Amino acid sequence: MEFKDYYKILGVAKDASKDDIQRAYKKLARKHHPDVSKAPDAEVRFKEINEAQEVLKDPEKRKLYDLYGKDWERGGQQPPPHWNARKDRGRTGGPHSQSFRYGGGESFGNAEDFSDFFNNLFGGGFSQQSAGPKQSRHFDVPGESREAEIQVGLAEVFHGATRTITFQIFEAGADGQLEAKEKTLQVKIPRGVTSGSVIRLAGQGGKGIGRGAAGDLLLRILIAPDPRFHIVEHDLYTSVSISPWEAALGAKIPVSTVDGSISLTIPPGTQNGRKFRLRGKGIPKKKSGAGDIIIEVEIRVPASLSDEEKRLFKELQKTSSYNPREESRQRAKYHEKI
Repeated sequence: MEFKDYYKILGVAKDASKDDIQRAYKKLARKHHPDVSKAPDAEVRFKEINEAQEVLKDPEKRKLYDLYGKDWERGGQQPPPHWNARKDRGRTGGPHSQSFRYGGGESFGNAEDFSDFFNNLFGGGFSQQSAGPKQSRHFDVPGESREAEIQVGLAEVFHGATRTITFQIFEAGADGQLEAKEKTLQVKIPRGVTSGSVIRLAGQGGKGIGRGAAGDLLLRILIAPDPRFHIVEHDLYTSVSISPWEAALGAKIPVSTVDGSISLTIPPGTQNGRKFRLRGKGIPKKKSGAGDIIIEVEIRVPASLSDEEKRLFKELQKTSSYNPREESRQRAKYHEKI
């Protein structure tokens, strides 16, 4: 009797997670499915794959396999205490019968569906599903979920939109080879989506085999860069430049939003780097409300001045007692005292 390396059959590491095992199983099951593969040993390989998944997906069976799998020939080895009691639960046959379910949802109770190695390690008794003639078996494999990215603009995020997307999927053809097929869908972009959020389109992924349900298409949202804003979740960050006299005297200046512009009041004495928050003007939230727009002020000094401007600045220099360096020294002394 040959030892079955279930990890090798599925092509996974011995420390593979349950999700890793399930992904490997689905991929191999589709490739070697008897309805898809034309290889003469397709059904044998498919049974091996299902048998490996049946053991490795179940923590108790996997533990027993890891402990005793390679030592199945040693007569002195015994399974964990009460293993048979756990195994007997839910049996539909006699006290020495057992039924397992494959990944596609069909129950395979006949002993021939599993190898001698499996029967030796896990007890071997299987219930007969029918006393009459053997019925044909159906191999059902669910379709794989597919992932794609879709880029949307801020206007679509603010108001929602319907997009037409065209993409390629790869499916097994009649000869078992993967074929590229083009698919076009109408996708509704909900108002208030954020980068990284996922839209799930049920049944639009990989095609199932047999009676297996089709997988889903998972669209990951990416918000396109916008030259006006830096986007952080539902908030929009931007900056606005003002002149020294606007900072000193105050002003009303236009500020861009997604839907146009609004007037921002700059109070007299505004300092460079000051931030203003426009509440509720950011990206809408799914349930209610919206984020904010945060505006940082940048005071810009003219690179060149006219003669009249130079005269006025010189006049200001003579008449003003303001000394920013002295202000900085006073601030430093205050912090030293604290």
